[in-house]
Formats: sequence, C-alpha cells, structure tokens
Amino acid sequence: RGLSHAEARSLAHSLICDDGAITQEDLPELNRKKFELLDMEGVLGFEYETERFADVGGLQNLKRWLVQRQAAFVAGSGSDRPRGVMLVGVQGGGKSMAAKAVAGLWGLPLLRLDFACLYNKFFGETERNLREALKLAEQMAPCVLWMDELEKGLATGEMDGGVSQRVLGTLLTWMAEREAPVFMVATANAVDRLPPELLRKGRFDELFFVDLPDASTRAEIFQIHLARRELKADQFNLEALAVACDGFSGAEIEQVVVSAVYAGQAQSREPDQDMLLHCVRATAPLSVVMAEKLDELRGWASGRAVLA
Repeated sequence: RGLSHAEARSLAHSLICDDGAITQEDLPELNRKKFELLDMEGVLGFEYETERFADVGGLQNLKRWLVQRQAAFVAGSGSDRPRGVMLVGVQGGGKSMAAKAVAGLWGLPLLRLDFACLYNKFFGETERNLREALKLAEQMAPCVLWMDELEKGLATGEMDGGVSQRVLGTLLTWMAEREAPVFMVATANAVDRLPPELLRKGRFDELFFVDLPDASTRAEIFQIHLARRELKADQFNLEALAVACDGFSGAEIEQVVVSAVYAGQAQSREPDQDMLLHCVRATAPLSVVMAEKLDELRGWASGRAVLA
C-alpha cells in the first residue's frame, strides 16, 4: 500500500537476494524498507525492535484485553475494528514498553510520532506535518501508531498562537474519520494537562492506568532483567528482593540490577543477593520522592480508568 509497481518490485527483489525466498520472517525488514521509501523519517520513526509481551512484567488486564481483540483488528472493518488505547500512570511503570509490545504481540510495524519534530515556526506547517504523518501511517497499515507523552504535544494553552488547538483539531478529526487499520497507542504521565475532548469515550476504546508493580510482578521483573544479563534467577531470592523493592517502578528495578552488575564487574565477580539489596537501599524511588503527585494521580484514576 502506498508504493508504485516499480518500488514494490524493488522491495521484493531485495528480500529475495538475502536467502532466495520471501517468507513471514522477512516482514519486519520489508516494513522497514518500505518506511524508508516513503521518506517521512523525523516526524515519524520506525521502531524496528518491538518488545515481546513475555518481556513485560505484569499488565495482565491489558494483555488479556489485547489478545481478545487481535482477531477483530485484523479482520474487522470500520467502526467494528479496535481503534486504540490510552495508557496513563507513573513514570517508569512500563507504558512505553507496553506500547512496543502491542506491535510485537500483533506482529505489526510500530510507528512513533515525535511531537518535537512535528512543530514548525511557519504558520500552518505544523498541522500539515501532522496530516502527512497520519497519511503515512495509513499507507503503512495495518500498523500500530505510538504517541508517547501525549500531554507534551497537545497541552492546551494560549501562548503558542493557537497551534496546539489546531493540531488537536486535526488529530481528533482523523481519529473519528479514519478507515485504515491503524491502532493508536497513546501514553501520558500528566493526564490533567490533556484536553477533555481527547479523553471522552469514543476517542479510545479503553483508558488504562499503569500503577506501580505489586510484589509478584516485582519478582517477575527481577527475573526478566537478570535473565537479560545472563544471570541465573534461581541463585537469587526473588521474593526477598521484591519485598525490599516495595514502591519501586519497573525502570527502577532494572537500574538496581544494572548497578549490581557494575558493582560485580568492579570487584571481578558475579553480582549476588547482597549486592542487589545494597543497591536497593541506595535507591530513593519516585514513589517516595514524588509521593504527593503519585497519590493525586491514583486518586484521579480511581473510577476513571481500568487497572492495567
């Protein structure tokens, strides 16, 4: 979709040259090369490595929701097709990783819209950039369109000459009228800065709140990051580590493991349980540093969002 006959032939030839055949495994490379041909690098980014859901701890409700709707997105049409989700929650809780994992779970290309590259000083150019980016997403369909930290690109205000309002209007129109199979995943930290018309029912299929991980999920996250660094999880007391990391986000748990690996390298030995516990005690989690804002965010999500 979106390519000329000659461009399609060229892509097919390049894939055949690798191993003499075109197979399902060539699809990620095909999508990447097609994205390069369409030439919108900058405003839209192509995420080549998408996280597998096996590498995301917790988020069981979100995973179940996506599995139930995968077939409907592929085979559905018009208003019957799932349109997107909004993920709000604490920083480092795994929202961005979950957005990548949606594409990995469904086997679709993942495009990331960069609002920093979208804005232009000339009148009307910002809205045109957004329209071209959304048109490219439709040409790459079926795909997942990821808008990270949405509040930084659509925060309402009167100091930008109305650019944010026009961008918001362009986006809302596209969300309501699009027919192409583009699944939108938006993430936000400061949900109170988002315009209410974006959050009303019908814009997104569901609004999920990503909270700090519970004890069992923290143990699962430890196991994932230890395995990534070729450390045997059965040599550690994951339950004790999970208890010690009460109030830690997934990103903070990962940094605990990274710090322990560095400490082990400095001492020319493998990191052990004591090293991990020492790194835990040396870390001040965001839930302590910004406890008031976290309580406020949880209060907003209660009754408004589904726990991911």
